[in-house]
Amino acid sequence: MTDAANGQVPASTDASDRPDPLDFLPPDEPVHLLDPDGTYHPDPDHPIDLDDAALRELYRLMMVTRKVDREAINLQRQGQLGVYASCMGQEAAQIGSAYALGPDDWIFPSYRELGAALVRQVDAAGFLHLYRGTWLSDHDPYKHNFGLMSIPIGTQALHATGFAMGARLDGNPIVAMTYYGDGGTSEGDPHEAMTFAGVTKAPVIFFVQNNQYAISVPLAKQTAAPTLAHKAIGYGMPGYRVDGNDVLASYAVTRRAIDRAREGVGPAFIEAMTYRMEAHTTSDDPSRYRTQEELEEAAKTDPIVRMRNFLTKRDLYDSALEDAIEEQTKQVASEVRAGIYDAPHGDPMELFDHVYLDATNHFEDQVAQLRSELSQGGEV
Repeated sequence: MTDAANGQVPASTDASDRPDPLDFLPPDEPVHLLDPDGTYHPDPDHPIDLDDAALRELYRLMMVTRKVDREAINLQRQGQLGVYASCMGQEAAQIGSAYALGPDDWIFPSYRELGAALVRQVDAAGFLHLYRGTWLSDHDPYKHNFGLMSIPIGTQALHATGFAMGARLDGNPIVAMTYYGDGGTSEGDPHEAMTFAGVTKAPVIFFVQNNQYAISVPLAKQTAAPTLAHKAIGYGMPGYRVDGNDVLASYAVTRRAIDRAREGVGPAFIEAMTYRMEAHTTSDDPSRYRTQEELEEAAKTDPIVRMRNFLTKRDLYDSALEDAIEEQTKQVASEVRAGIYDAPHGDPMELFDHVYLDATNHFEDQVAQLRSELSQGGEV
């Protein structure tokens, strides 16, 4: 759009709509509430409105997530899953952030958000069917307000933004949150999503789990920005940084961003500083690009140990709680194994369902080709 008088692009249609850019800059240090030994540091800007039952629930969810995560790795090693992307070490970032959402809010995940899925009560075995290839994602997105997992890097950011834009137009006071990793910030789709979100003030949260590596590429080779959160200012939204191994900080920072979005102020970008304790996927060999010493150092900030230490200091943790959680995690792991082991594959022709309303000629040719191969005993 140009100015008719001088042909110049105006700097702003309404300067009063543009906040002070300095308000969008992230803090120098990530928000941190829990030390590794469980010591809690109150922060008036990031209050915790959780009762004792909720604090125990955060711990339980992290424990169940890690148990299912380990079971999934075992199943892959036994040939029951084609591949698996572990979230070990990232439980606090996922569970704290997902727990901050309201019941009607939506999550649009990538392929690593097991913890967020369990917060939304998605069946753990159903979650893993994607990795077995038996189904895309064996859950009803509308029942759990949890979108289908997305393997292409960053495409879910556009889904979340479009959903949030539509909700705003409908007057629906929900917030959408999308997850992706540090590598996703190098992709075009999140850039486009954040541009749209910033311009339209869509109620969407971009939650980036900075686990230090995009597969084998360290963060220093992905961006020259001071932090990933600094990128937010370019899209007209605040950038928050949080200790992603601190479940209370992850909850509090996300809650702040959600409240802001729900008030109609606009989107936010959260960079959760965490660490991927396992390989990128079970087909990856992390020993080729990181050292054992680095892994041992990261283990000192284990989010589950940190939360257990906090509960102990608050007299909220005892052997009875641990025994009950241990029994439940074993039960869930058993159900996962029963649901996945030798699970039958569906009809390969389902691949073509729900793609086009009016099929193209090329699409019909592909349907005929697969049907012919199957009739001749071909394998898929």
